Amino acid sequence: MPDKITIRRPDDWHLHLRDGRILREVLPYTAEHFRRAIVMPNLVPPVTDAALAAAYRQRIVDADDSRSFQPLMTAYLTDKSDPEDLVRGYKDGILSAVKLYPAGATTNADQGVTDIKRVYPVFEKMQDTDMPLLVHGEVVGSEYDIFDREKIFLDTILGAIHATFPNLKIVLEHVTTRQGIEFVAAANDRVAATITPHHLMINRSTMFKGGIRPHLYCLPIAKRREHQLALREAATSGEQKYFLGTDSAPHAEDAKQSACGCAGIFNAGTAMACYAQVFDEENALEHLEKFASINGPNFYALPLNDDTLTLYRSDEALAQPDCVGVDRVHQFLPDTPVYWRVL
Repeated sequence: MPDKITIRRPDDWHLHLRDGRILREVLPYTAEHFRRAIVMPNLVPPVTDAALAAAYRQRIVDADDSRSFQPLMTAYLTDKSDPEDLVRGYKDGILSAVKLYPAGATTNADQGVTDIKRVYPVFEKMQDTDMPLLVHGEVVGSEYDIFDREKIFLDTILGAIHATFPNLKIVLEHVTTRQGIEFVAAANDRVAATITPHHLMINRSTMFKGGIRPHLYCLPIAKRREHQLALREAATSGEQKYFLGTDSAPHAEDAKQSACGCAGIFNAGTAMACYAQVFDEENALEHLEKFASINGPNFYALPLNDDTLTLYRSDEALAQPDCVGVDRVHQFLPDTPVYWRVL
């Protein structure tokens, strides 16, 4: 296997940047490695329309010292979303997609969709204009086991959406289960999935190794090893339906290390090294460029990046990176050694 590889500059098709000070602190870690990113809209208050998305995009651009990073904006879907505003925002180049959060499913999702059929008119308009729907694929409710929430969502909600709107572009974001991979594989070519570095490198046992590991807690939660292995097989397959989405989600140290710790893993600075490590372990480095730099732009009908990124394998494992910013945001690194680096 090669000790150094050069690929087209990758893009991140699922990213949380937050706002204000934390945005300015974490953005350089994404801009250093990724040319573009789909930016999540679950701020407080959420980004629910095109005007709010345009304003948020400007704040990101103003915070970008590299002047080379392109944020691709999304709108947060609610029961009251205006289909015309969303489609107009897409046609005007302000919005790249709409994000579906079932109400209460994850961080700042309280204003999400409460009844999926209420937003079917939005899906119809989106299908007509080729606007992608990005899905946080979990049901919500105390009656559902947290480790089953993705599978139940596939069975009860996403299957119905795809059957009703077969030409609607759908991305099952941060897929975490074997059943999710099987759903995407069986669907038509309008359905794809993003896969995070942490779900490729940890499973649910990892969160409790030596005690509770709050910095490995995310939603959807990491599942059994059998699901982790299914994700690794899909990501490294070269299949066009799977592409890079870090779901990098920064939280302050005291918000993670608390009696009710927040869900989210900040991995922007270590993601490419971790992906390369996984692809190396699976003897599939020849497919890393497809996953990181080609499949995503092709799905979104965007041009490939012209510049490149080089990674190399070191003899020494990557050391735990420093925390980021005033709020001490912890950077993701698994217990298993990571030998790859971005040059």
